[in-house]
Amino acid sequence: MANIDAGTTNEPSPFRSTADARRSFITARAVSVFARRGYHATPVTEVAEAAGISQAYVFRLFESKLGLFLAALEHCHERILTTVGAVPDSMPGAEPEAVLAAMGDAYAQLISDRDLLMLQVHALSAVDVPEIAATTRRGLERMVTLLKERTGAPDAAVQQFMAYGQLCHLIVATGLTGLADEAGVLPGWATVLTDGMAHPEAAAEDAEAASEA
Repeated sequence: MANIDAGTTNEPSPFRSTADARRSFITARAVSVFARRGYHATPVTEVAEAAGISQAYVFRLFESKLGLFLAALEHCHERILTTVGAVPDSMPGAEPEAVLAAMGDAYAQLISDRDLLMLQVHALSAVDVPEIAATTRRGLERMVTLLKERTGAPDAAVQQFMAYGQLCHLIVATGLTGLADEAGVLPGWATVLTDGMAHPEAAAEDAEAASEA
């Protein structure tokens, strides 16, 4: 694919629109690319190729690989906060525990997008970079603040929600639900970790069944 600097092809392209739209398009591609091997092992050229642009144009918009990775990480945070934050609006008057549970289910379904999941995992592996650590902390701050303000749940319940979220990461990233035998039974040790947890695969199957009904 030929590299382009500002979108001079005859096909409709995000590069014909504003700088913000261009950044958004490249950021979305960056999420997928960085999700494969993380910040340290991914060259900017791979993101440029995925977006069909030149490396120079990436640097024109983001200045550095670090700036590009931070934009991708913040994109993930925004997507999570928007999705989870919409749940309470559909549950007026519900108890905080019920709202938190529904928000947890929404998050579990969201990270069936493995790119979204793995970018967060790779960010944790790169917190030796101060800016990545700061952006990760800011994402945690925003999530905790959203949970407290939108549900009114006590601190202990919010802490449990966040802990379950990390367990959900572990379950999905390591493919624990895929260890089930032909009867659908998991090994005992895996059952200990997955019992009572919402699984993206199950959520996707439920949605598909509902659409076919």
